[in-house]
Amino acid sequence: MESSAILAATAGAFLVAGFVKGVVGLGLPTVSIGLLGLLMAPSQAAAILLVPSLVTNVWQAAAGGEVISLARRLWPMIAGTCLGTGLGAALLPHDDSGRATIWLGLALAIYAALGLVKVHFITPPRAEIWLGLLMGTVTGAITVATGVFVMPGTPYIQSLQFDRDRMVQALGLSFTVSTITLGLALAYAGEIHATVAWPSLLALAASLAGMVLGQSVRSRVRPETFRLYFYVGLLILGAHLALRGLL
Repeated sequence: MESSAILAATAGAFLVAGFVKGVVGLGLPTVSIGLLGLLMAPSQAAAILLVPSLVTNVWQAAAGGEVISLARRLWPMIAGTCLGTGLGAALLPHDDSGRATIWLGLALAIYAALGLVKVHFITPPRAEIWLGLLMGTVTGAITVATGVFVMPGTPYIQSLQFDRDRMVQALGLSFTVSTITLGLALAYAGEIHATVAWPSLLALAASLAGMVLGQSVRSRVRPETFRLYFYVGLLILGAHLALRGLL
């Protein structure tokens, strides 16, 4: 495919991914890597993802203030994410079979289905330190294996019972840490090259445009509608991951 066509496809993929992220607070890596995976190697798609993912997640985390208080509550998960990513980069074997992606997608779809039928998980405050550390460690390892940072970190954050906007902000903070650690893991593996600079900047512009559109939609919906969007979005993302691993 011509380079201009690849750039156009990259812009389209990140525009859609940014819109999804603006509405439900997540989905940028899942949607963008899933779409770009049709045109290039997943590792190359992940390298292009780093800049738009980092910028949009920092924006999402900073919106609304109280980042410091969120970081104080989420520090066990943040520490676990760093630990899990480091262990994953050093110890996990490279798997091109897609099995990790299939199981990740199925787990995400099952969690979304439980949410749609109103099965809720609640983490008691006394368990936040050890469970946050565990969930962060597993999330970091899965990030290295798949390039996607939604499981099990997203269900854990949702179990902390934040309100809608604070949950979206907490997801942004978690994803910011995951993006930075994924970037370090990709650099360690030699996957960061100067050739991704222009595609990354184009992806950033498209992601920001899509995110603005998505946020405008989110600001107009009721909490109950947002909850439905959130779980339906997770279900679609999970199905997309599982099918991508099978194809």
